[in-house]
Amino acid sequence: MSQINVNEWVPASGTTSTITAATVTFAATTVNASGTLALADNIVSAPKFKDYSEVVNAIGSTGGGTQDFDLTLGNTATATVDTSANTFTFSNPPATGTAGTLTLILTNGASQTVNWPAAVDWPGGAAPTLTASGTDILTFLTIDAGTIWYGFASGIGMA
Repeated sequence: MSQINVNEWVPASGTTSTITAATVTFAATTVNASGTLALADNIVSAPKFKDYSEVVNAIGSTGGGTQDFDLTLGNTATATVDTSANTFTFSNPPATGTAGTLTLILTNGASQTVNWPAAVDWPGGAAPTLTASGTDILTFLTIDAGTIWYGFASGIGMA
């Protein structure tokens, strides 16, 4: 098995380097990193997170028509329904065998017609009644690459 002792590896100043190894061993008890760590859908095993956050995909006004919620832009999205009927779509869920979620913070959801993807299964078979003037929080979960999205009303009429 290949190992790299990161304490002995230093990339040239101002360059980007790639480590390709079966195992990377960190001798330090704290590893400090800045910037983006792109793991390309690989597994991080047994982490313990402290003080983490998620990227919010701030859509703004949906403007009627079709509005896509792309999970590669963030697993939390905010949107305001404001003009004519809306048809929502979800794109880029994780692969089958992994769980993916979308938390949607929706403002004025019942002010216009909202059409959900046919793949959404709601408790009792019906979408929740949204708030015409206010905020609703909805959560969607898939484990099969978006073939089925389990939809839940996490909070209706949040005040």
